[in-house]
Amino acid sequence: MPGTKYIFVTGGVTSSLGKGIISASLATLLQARGYRVTIQKLDPYINVDPGTLNPYEHGECYVTEDGAETDLDLGHYERFLGVPTSQANNVTTGRIYQTVINKEREGAFLGKTVQVIPHITDEIKRRIRLLGETGEYDIVITEIGGTVGDIESLPYIEAVRQFNWEVGPGNHLVIHLTLLPYLRTTGELKTKPTQHSVKMLLESGLQPDILVCRADRPIPKEQRMKIALFCNVTKNAVIESLDAESIYEVPLLMQKEKLDEVVLSKLKLKKNDVPELKDWRNFIDKLKNPAHKVTLGLVGKYVELKDAYKSISEAIIHAGVTNDCKVTVEWIHSEDVNAGNAERKLGHLNGILVAPGFGDRGIEGKLEAARFAREHGIPYFGICLGMQCAVIEFGRNVLGMKGANSTEMNASTKFPVIAIMEEQKKVTRKGGTMRLGAYQCKLEKGSLMAEAYGTLNITERHRHRYEFNNAYLKDYQKAGMKTTGINPDSGLVEAVELEGHPWFIGVQFHPEYRSTVAKPHPLFVKFVEMAMKRGTA
Repeated sequence: MPGTKYIFVTGGVTSSLGKGIISASLATLLQARGYRVTIQKLDPYINVDPGTLNPYEHGECYVTEDGAETDLDLGHYERFLGVPTSQANNVTTGRIYQTVINKEREGAFLGKTVQVIPHITDEIKRRIRLLGETGEYDIVITEIGGTVGDIESLPYIEAVRQFNWEVGPGNHLVIHLTLLPYLRTTGELKTKPTQHSVKMLLESGLQPDILVCRADRPIPKEQRMKIALFCNVTKNAVIESLDAESIYEVPLLMQKEKLDEVVLSKLKLKKNDVPELKDWRNFIDKLKNPAHKVTLGLVGKYVELKDAYKSISEAIIHAGVTNDCKVTVEWIHSEDVNAGNAERKLGHLNGILVAPGFGDRGIEGKLEAARFAREHGIPYFGICLGMQCAVIEFGRNVLGMKGANSTEMNASTKFPVIAIMEEQKKVTRKGGTMRLGAYQCKLEKGSLMAEAYGTLNITERHRHRYEFNNAYLKDYQKAGMKTTGINPDSGLVEAVELEGHPWFIGVQFHPEYRSTVAKPHPLFVKFVEMAMKRGTA
């Protein structure tokens, strides 16, 4: 722990202010100055992880290399920093209590009364230290979910108070993110909500060192001074955070506000060279000034909440920038797609992506999207269930397997072309029991997959229970659906392609988890490229 500095990011006034983006932006600036940085998320909900949460409730479930089902903010961390996260980067109240209760059952507390203080707070502090004690990072940024004042967040705030006392001055700081609402009737930004939020934080024993104030217009100097005076922070520690067109502009906005300089000064760290962020600026320039345009259709059943497909939508943005192309995504509810309206819904698209998901709701619409793309030569990208839908549709309409299905949708189907993996058959618990994390895949030489990756050996992250049924492998191969990606250890099919089609790929894994600003995912890059070709054909 010696030498490691700790930054805590809290939020006040309202939720969804963007603590994750601010944390990732600050980390990006510090990383550009030569510091080794990681970000951790402490979530106050009692679920052990978000793996069993409805996407409508919590957005997508992000999966790390080591198979942890985590909050979608970890996706932002990886996309900005280009550094993989792990199980240690996401902690929930459920996991904290589960650990403490298990210890109590084992007799670890020697008969003592187990309480929030010290036992729960001690476990929270232990989790915070885990990343710092590895010696891999100079700075650990910890984002605390929820809003100051929430009952659920109180143990975390208290743990941070204790932790800061333990590591001593100069080794920690607290950044508090608040909202400055604009009242049209008075024509001014109001600072009172921020003052009350800071007061609430002070009542819990935490004094913020820096205030990041979200606003939809510039904050006048007088109001910055007022906030600094009333909230007991230095004048340069009131940081303006204006609404941005893209989340990728936020690091540049924070650099302009000198957030990284203030942080380094307060932590007594060398400021090193001011980062030019040349690649980042080039990314933003291409994002704002694309030379080409395409329209992709994302067919899914959670499209009302776009955060349910956050990593996919961001991977598409990365791929668009790489291709110097503005990608317009049409969010198409799979329940709204059928044979009667497929031409109207899908015919104008340059590419079709069928998204992951679970359960049979909307499955027929996804099958219809796969059929339409196959028959009309439209670039198709099926991810996880999207690959399975391509396999099912091909079985029904090309191989003549009437009623072909996944045993997830129909356990008694005559043609179970997608079936549950052998090791999953005895699994009864839902949380954290799927095939999770990174697995190897061997690609077929000369395949579209190999062309996109530029190699035959890849590793990708998974999150599923069902797989291509290898009993039908020869039938599919013979009819023109090639299995071009295979797990070398289990023989499980990881990717399929369609012969005679411009670009039709289905993958069992989740490539979107690995796309970053610095390294856009090759499959998404190729998908957008092929969509562009269709658009100019």
